[in-house]
Amino acid sequence: MSDQEEFSPFEVRVLAVLAEKEAITPDNYPLSINALTNGCNQLTSRDPVMELSESTVHDVLQGLKQRKLVSEVQQAGARVVKYEHRMRIKWSLEPDKLCVLTLLMLRGVQTAGELRSRSTRMHEFASLADVEKALQFLQDKYPPLVVKLPLAPGTKEVRYGHTLCGEAALQQEMLVAERSSPAQLRSSLEQEVAALRAEVAELRQQFADFKKQFE
Repeated sequence: MSDQEEFSPFEVRVLAVLAEKEAITPDNYPLSINALTNGCNQLTSRDPVMELSESTVHDVLQGLKQRKLVSEVQQAGARVVKYEHRMRIKWSLEPDKLCVLTLLMLRGVQTAGELRSRSTRMHEFASLADVEKALQFLQDKYPPLVVKLPLAPGTKEVRYGHTLCGEAALQQEMLVAERSSPAQLRSSLEQEVAALRAEVAELRQQFADFKKQFE
């Protein structure tokens, strides 16, 4: 990955949001800085969640323009400049490959199954094998845009990560993902269930006390 052009997490988020919105809300694409900032700061379908200012997004866009990955679009009658990504052109990506790369950029390391389940709004994969073919294409690029990661302790499914932020950042993502082992996830879910049961029991008691006032 030493020959790979490296990007900051903010640059990766901006590019990924442009690609995502192009696929799922084509009528509102290209994006204004305001719309792009809102997309970058979404609380859902983002890992990690970020809080970028419009000025930061503007600065990121200027850097990406210089790297030929973003272009400005001045639409007739529009009051603001809008922006579109050029990842498809830069890396010769068809829609299925762009979808997979975008999801990895938006949500970090994932299995092929997770990618397929999360891709439905951007691209419809007929089978898991189709996702794996797209992943293989991205791995075979030179330098690779995606790598297959070692199995995490206690897991059976292979995970994948993008290489755009460099090897150190990818290793950090792997460590974060490994902390969410099946045992830890099960323990966390059990705690949530216990808390919900306690809350339901409390609500039932409150309702029972309320009914007694009218008996």
